[in-house]
Amino acid sequence: MDHDLIVVGASFAGAACALAAAQSGLRVCVLERKRDPGDKLRTTGIIVKEAAERTLLGELPAHLTRRVERVQLYAPNLKQVALAAPGSYFLTTDTPGVMRWLAEQLRAHGVDLRLGTAFRDAKRVGDHWHVDGVGRARYLVGADGARSRVADRCGLGRVRGFLYGIEYEFPHARLADPDALHCFISKRHAPGYIGWIAQNPGGVQAGLALRHDPAHVRVPDLDTFLLRVGQAGGLPLRLTPGPTRAGLIPCSGPVWPLARDGAILTGDAAGIVSPVTAGGIHASWEHAWTVGRAVAAHLRQGGPAPESVAIDAAPRFRTKRALRWAYDRMPFDWPFDLLLSAPPVRWAAERVYFG
Repeated sequence: MDHDLIVVGASFAGAACALAAAQSGLRVCVLERKRDPGDKLRTTGIIVKEAAERTLLGELPAHLTRRVERVQLYAPNLKQVALAAPGSYFLTTDTPGVMRWLAEQLRAHGVDLRLGTAFRDAKRVGDHWHVDGVGRARYLVGADGARSRVADRCGLGRVRGFLYGIEYEFPHARLADPDALHCFISKRHAPGYIGWIAQNPGGVQAGLALRHDPAHVRVPDLDTFLLRVGQAGGLPLRLTPGPTRAGLIPCSGPVWPLARDGAILTGDAAGIVSPVTAGGIHASWEHAWTVGRAVAAHLRQGGPAPESVAIDAAPRFRTKRALRWAYDRMPFDWPFDLLLSAPPVRWAAERVYFG
């Protein structure tokens, strides 16, 4: 069977692209290697205000989200400062539930969702892509993560810079202060990034990420980290973790080339993730939605080439890439211990989290 568009990956970016195209009348197929889209996740599932108010994610059932309006930022010595911005908030989520809800939305909009189907290979023949075991499509979109197989098979750019993160879920647990996203700076435990603890609809999620160096691979020591910071963050003692998430997080900005010859990358595969916060849901959703609409406009109304639209719509993260460069080169904890509560540092931190 022929399709107008084949999307690889059914997470946030893949779902956004497919839904945008399907709502515009295209024949869309989504390949997802997992049989359960809520299984073996690699995302924290934290949604920023803009995504909650400007995208389909605003229609998530109430029981799948929890509103958090404040960030509690901790220096390495565990001194803390409260960060907030008028009207700003995050939504923590029951992330497996969100992924299953997105799958329901795909099916409700007529998308051919093929769970348990991995992308193996694709070949360009004329003006179509031939995808092994699936059929032909005018356009192929890779939303298949930081190690994108679509990028590899289609000769597109690859993500070069990563964080490596690990996160525990503690089902039914409750923080002493559940109304804040607790973030911890630690060059010892999280060089290049942070640790975090947050209340979500079903319990507590706690994670740690650090700069990934392929030459000196280091796995985040989340257990030791939580022994040090758990009490400060209000995590109850002697908890047994449930599901664990782990994986690579892009932090080097958009890849190049991001699109050509009917193949387009989006989401983590395209490096559309903030180099500083590693938040990618909002940026990925908007980029992927734009790509899906552009494919439809091109095929239905002769609009601009979707490849050009995808490249132009990709956020550049210039300021955040500069902050990433600076943060990677600050080897000591003491500046954060000394300056965290200083007005300029507090202002900058609020821009990072809420800007």
